[in-house]
Amino acid sequence: MPSACWRTPHLLSDSNEAIPTMEQPTLHTFQLDDIRLRVAMQGSGPLVLFCHGWPESWYSWRHQMAAVAAAGFRAVAPDMRGYGGTDAPESPEHYTMLHHVGDLVGLLKALGEPQAALVGHDWGAPTVWNAALMRPDLFSAVVGMSVPFAPPGRQDLLSALDKQGVHNFYMQYFQTPGVAEAEFERDVAATVRRIHYSGSGDAPPGAAFGLLAPGAGFLTNTVDPDTLPPWMTAEDLAYYAGEYTRTGFRGGLNWYRAIRRNTELMAPWRGAVIRQPSLFIAGERDGVLRFPASKAQIERYPSTLPGLRGCHILPGAGHWIQRERAGEVNGLLVEFLRNL
Repeated sequence: MPSACWRTPHLLSDSNEAIPTMEQPTLHTFQLDDIRLRVAMQGSGPLVLFCHGWPESWYSWRHQMAAVAAAGFRAVAPDMRGYGGTDAPESPEHYTMLHHVGDLVGLLKALGEPQAALVGHDWGAPTVWNAALMRPDLFSAVVGMSVPFAPPGRQDLLSALDKQGVHNFYMQYFQTPGVAEAEFERDVAATVRRIHYSGSGDAPPGAAFGLLAPGAGFLTNTVDPDTLPPWMTAEDLAYYAGEYTRTGFRGGLNWYRAIRRNTELMAPWRGAVIRQPSLFIAGERDGVLRFPASKAQIERYPSTLPGLRGCHILPGAGHWIQRERAGEVNGLLVEFLRNL
C-alpha cells in the first residue's frame, strides 16, 4: 500500500448510516458557450462542484450532496459532457480535458460564483485535478477519488501500452467507435449491473476491469450478481439504466477516445503541481490502484500535491467509493471542507 496514504490516519465508521436526509436536489439546465449542461443543486453556502466518472451521472453524488448541503455548503453536480441531460457531441474531438475544464469554468460563471471547491471521481478526478492545476484562481481546493493525481507528462497511457506490446487493455477496446457501444447497449440494465458490481469491493476475485481475453468483450470478465449490494438499490439501477437507455454510451466512451489528444494539449502544464488544499480517497480493492503507475503517483504526493491534507485508502471498498462507503466518505469530505 502506498506509504503516503497512511500519513494522515482517520478513524471513522465503515457504515453508510447517518446519511443526512433533507430536501432533494433540484435539476437545472444552463446554456454554456457550446453546450447545454444539466446540473443538480442542493443547499446554500460556499460552492462545491462534484464531477462524476464513467458510467455514472450526477446521481452518483446524491449522498455527498446531502451531507455537504447539511453542513452549510452549496452542492452542485453536473451531468458531465456526454452524459444524462447534458449535451453529447458526436466527435471525440469535443471531449478533451480542455473542454471538460472549460465546462467547469463556464458553470462557475453561470452560477454567479467567484470560486469553488472541486470533488471528482473516476474520470471526474482527472477533470478536477486538471481544473485545479490550470485555474487556481477559480478552484480553491480539490478532492480526487479513485484516480491519483499525476502532473501532465510526455506520454499518454495508450501509447505506453502500445510500446509495451499490450493491445488488450479495456481502454484500447474502447477506442473504435461503435464496438463497445454495441456490446453495452444490447442489455443496458445488465451492463450497468455488471459493471458497477464487478468494480466494487463486493465482487469476487477476477471480476475486474483490465486485460480482455482474445476476442472477448468488456463484459466477459464481469459478474452479474444474484442480489444487488446494499449500496446499489433497485431504484438506483433503474435510474442509471433509464439514463443510458435514453442516451446510449457513446458520450462517456468518447472521453477515452480523447486520451492521446489530452497529452498533447496539456503540454504547457507538464510537471506542474497543485498547491491548493487537496484530499485523496480510494478503495483498497479499487482496480485503478493496481494500474502500473498508481503506486508511484501516490508516493510522489508530497511533491506533486504540497497542499495535501489527507490520503485515505478505505479497507474492503472498491471503485465506487462514494457509494460503497458513503458515510465514511461524507465524514472525510465535510471535515476537509470545514477546515479550508
